[in-house]
Amino acid sequence: MSQQGSLPAVMPIEQRGYAHPEALVSTEWVASHLEDPKVRLIESNEDLLLYETGHIPGSVKVDWTNDLNDPIVRDYVSRDAFEKLLRAKGISRDTTVVFYGDKNNWWATYAFWVFRLFGLENLRLMDGGRQRWAEEGRPLVTAVPSYPQGDIVVPARDDHRIRAFREEVLAHVLAGRRLVDVRSPEEYRGEKLHMPEYPQEGALRGGHIPGARSIPWARAVNPDTHTFRPASELRALYVEENGLDPKGDTIVYCRIGERSSHTWFALTYLLGYANVRNYDGSWTEWGNGVGLPIER
Repeated sequence: MSQQGSLPAVMPIEQRGYAHPEALVSTEWVASHLEDPKVRLIESNEDLLLYETGHIPGSVKVDWTNDLNDPIVRDYVSRDAFEKLLRAKGISRDTTVVFYGDKNNWWATYAFWVFRLFGLENLRLMDGGRQRWAEEGRPLVTAVPSYPQGDIVVPARDDHRIRAFREEVLAHVLAGRRLVDVRSPEEYRGEKLHMPEYPQEGALRGGHIPGARSIPWARAVNPDTHTFRPASELRALYVEENGLDPKGDTIVYCRIGERSSHTWFALTYLLGYANVRNYDGSWTEWGNGVGLPIER
């Protein structure tokens, strides 16, 4: 039974003033497309076991650890492996892929970013994520769907348009260009070397990349509804409060690029910034790097 009447109201996506409102879909839109064969829902969570406890009917799981990352090299899987994964999920050339997940779509935007890294464009994000869906009383099931093999063709990965590497970040710093650190203020100040849940992804040094502004990723989300804030509030946060230039070259980072993918999505799709790159090496690389400068 729906509980929507007791929840805080959500401003319609088309009324929020986004540069690319088509990148977001509402829970209502998803509910009306559950039987659409040309829509594939992908759940990607921080909690790797959450999908098995219940998920949106018809959705498939993408495990950010085992599905997207190479087990030997610290990089993403090959084009062939990625194409094989997507075809196994029943994704074809005409499929609209809609991502959602836990914790305000934190890892869903990471999966979205990796899909864009491989050049895929017909992608959407369910605003509010798994938590909004559940709070509205919408169904979660444990049955794992099976789909016919898809026929999607994955392009060669473009590692330079939306991704930044260590040497590029260093050049960015030396040129005095803008960086955004989306971690917690405690991580930014160097008081914590990692989030408590991720001791294996810490660094030898605490602090932040020189010149980076501290803008925690979750500030882009309304905590009452789990949905993105309207464009006016996002501009107040990123432009008025922190001086980000919509036409500038911006690099965002966190610890391994997952939280910063959320900010990359907000800046790129909701505010229309044209030159935002995600540094997925982030603090686990920079904080351990020999000869790399830090600030505290």
